[in-house]
Amino acid sequence: MASDPAVTVSGLCKAYHGRDVVRLVGFEVGRGEVFALLGPNGAGKTTIVEILAGHRKRDAGVVRVLGADPADRDPRWRARIGIVPQRADDLSQSYTLTVREWVRATAAYYPDPRAVDEVLELVGLTAARHSRPALLSGGQRRRLDVALGIVGRPELLFLDEPTTGFDPHARRRFWELIGDLARSGTTIMLTTHYLDEVENLADRVALLADGRIVEVAPPGEVGGRAMAEATVRWATPDGPRQVTTATPAAVVADLVARYGGEVPGLSVERPGLEEIYLRMIGSTA
Repeated sequence: MASDPAVTVSGLCKAYHGRDVVRLVGFEVGRGEVFALLGPNGAGKTTIVEILAGHRKRDAGVVRVLGADPADRDPRWRARIGIVPQRADDLSQSYTLTVREWVRATAAYYPDPRAVDEVLELVGLTAARHSRPALLSGGQRRRLDVALGIVGRPELLFLDEPTTGFDPHARRRFWELIGDLARSGTTIMLTTHYLDEVENLADRVALLADGRIVEVAPPGEVGGRAMAEATVRWATPDGPRQVTTATPAAVVADLVARYGGEVPGLSVERPGLEEIYLRMIGSTA
């Protein structure tokens, strides 16, 4: 981890009406990292994001975001972060400003914003730039939320379920945008229910269950996934065969030698992130 992480959390706790929602959570996020919070509804993901973004007070713990305590709500600090909240209902009834005017007005709060038309192109709203937010579809309003979150060129971008309502093509375009932002040095904290989104975007993932962190690891290593037994499948004249083994390379080498080269129907599969995730959440529950 970098010596100057973008986010440091230690012993974070939050309760509502006597019920613990976040319990002694701790992690670090490096500069330029895409860090995902993954967990079922009620696991505490949105509460953690709201605390880190300075929108909610914590009950206990130490939190540093870009070198500052978000509870201080310093305006200069706030100009360095971008937020795409889980729900942004303030735009849903807006008939006054157009999409482009909303993005332009938001850009005025930042010292070095992106060009408004560039942002609209990035999120796929160019054709709707003269529409009022209240007349947009749910997916288009979500794209507008994203546009408002990235227009200020944030050092740290919080994305809380950002692609809800996106069609598959829009999700892929959004993934490309996140990749570009990360490569340019933007630190990104992502919460999502889409496991393929975690696989494609995250450098590391924190798995949350019942307000606690179960594990922090790269997606390919969660739950010992990289070392899990693999299933080797191949075809024979008598029908399909398979074997589950901790040494799939040795099994494949033996099959190649046996068949003298090409092995019909050969495949090697390790447990997917979804299988590991459900197994870990189930064991925690």
